[in-house]
Amino acid sequence: MKKYLFILAFLQTITLFGYGQQKPISYGNNPTVGKYYNIRGIKMYFEVYGEGKPLLMIHGNGGSIDAFKKNIPYFSKKYKVIVVDSRAHGKSTDTKDSLSFEMMADDFNALLEAMHIKKTYVIGWSDGGINALVLAMRHPDKVIKLASTGANLWPDSTALIPSLWKDMEKQYNEQKNKKWTTAKEKNDWKIFLLDYFQPNIPLKALKAIKCPSLIICGDHDLIPIEHTVLIYQNIPKAYLWVVPNSGHGTLIEHTDEFNKVVDDFFSK
Repeated sequence: MKKYLFILAFLQTITLFGYGQQKPISYGNNPTVGKYYNIRGIKMYFEVYGEGKPLLMIHGNGGSIDAFKKNIPYFSKKYKVIVVDSRAHGKSTDTKDSLSFEMMADDFNALLEAMHIKKTYVIGWSDGGINALVLAMRHPDKVIKLASTGANLWPDSTALIPSLWKDMEKQYNEQKNKKWTTAKEKNDWKIFLLDYFQPNIPLKALKAIKCPSLIICGDHDLIPIEHTVLIYQNIPKAYLWVVPNSGHGTLIEHTDEFNKVVDDFFSK
């Protein structure tokens, strides 16, 4: 009898342990919440987590929703987090030849319209940081506050660290006459060209951003601090945060601090 009770208790412990181990969420590939909307000629993929005021998260060049896997669990506790695969990225496929930040910003605006969201907070990283700025410039009524990390305004060795720009020039010169055959090759080249030729945002254009804006970079980012300071100086209601001991991935390298500082900025 004692042996039976011991086995029963052991089995109950194993069962409880099993129930306590939740399967990790596959952000960007979560069929239980993933949806598509027909947006401006493409099917745009997005996922929504949590409830509260809307918060749009925009990833960088070559990335996807998965870029925010360390941030979604924190913010979804108090916000309705909308994470999107940008045009020509992730599951939001786009067979067109052209791609621009203005086109992508208008995509996000159209998605918000389709979701009946009048205003949202925005977090953007790298190209997503550029998209956050352009969205606030082109659709100022849509953005409550924004946090943009690792954004640049133009493509050259003053807006990107010289070693990165030199590598990009080398890649462009080696591949500019190459004939791409597969859909993936064509798409990869298209999103490379996006960063090689764009953005082209004059400093004075930043005056159109009316919302409070937290402009962020790492102290050894791919974007020179001086360039990030220019962005900060030319947005009327801007705040600057240079993250110590951080490269381009501020939200990954310093996740807890990033989440708290951005949340505090949004909340005040």
